[in-house]
Amino acid sequence: MPESCETLVQRVAQCRVCEKKLPLGPRPVFSIHQESRILIVGQAPGTKVHATGVPWNDPSGDELRRWLGVDKETFYNPRIFGIMPMGFCYPGRGKGGDLPPMPECAPTWHEPLMQHMPNLQLTLLIGSYAQAYYLRLGRRVTLTETVKNYQDYLPKFFPLVHPSPRNRLWMRRNPWFEETVVPSLRRVVWDLIRE
Repeated sequence: MPESCETLVQRVAQCRVCEKKLPLGPRPVFSIHQESRILIVGQAPGTKVHATGVPWNDPSGDELRRWLGVDKETFYNPRIFGIMPMGFCYPGRGKGGDLPPMPECAPTWHEPLMQHMPNLQLTLLIGSYAQAYYLRLGRRVTLTETVKNYQDYLPKFFPLVHPSPRNRLWMRRNPWFEETVVPSLRRVVWDLIRE
């Protein structure tokens, strides 16, 4: 008998696969529902998200919600947005910021969780790790080129740069993102929200 969505969610929430590598211990942060229409695939929780257990509960989340044109109530409605990072737990800090997502998470949990989201119509691929995993050889040489050519991946995927404050310089150097990509993202997302 197939595993229920509730049982799978409980198993993911109790995952300890990477426990010995995690400086703050395991705390998988994600949110899915069988009716989720849009899936957000980001990188991994930061310390604030780890502490609260609420995905995108930080300045990056504020910026992402601004790009999407949605309030917190809409964003945290799992019937609209599923949230599933490449790494479910905070990976620790490296020299230049947080470490990459733990590589065990996506291959272990993404496909089983997605099987319980039959209404998914769009997946937002936020950052290079999500794009590498889902677009594979279909992505461009750089993240900038992949994001600039986002229309090539629609209607299934919408690649985005990470909305981290650390990417402010990238935003200044690439004004086309705010001018063309963000309005298009809002149109696509709101078409799905209104359905």
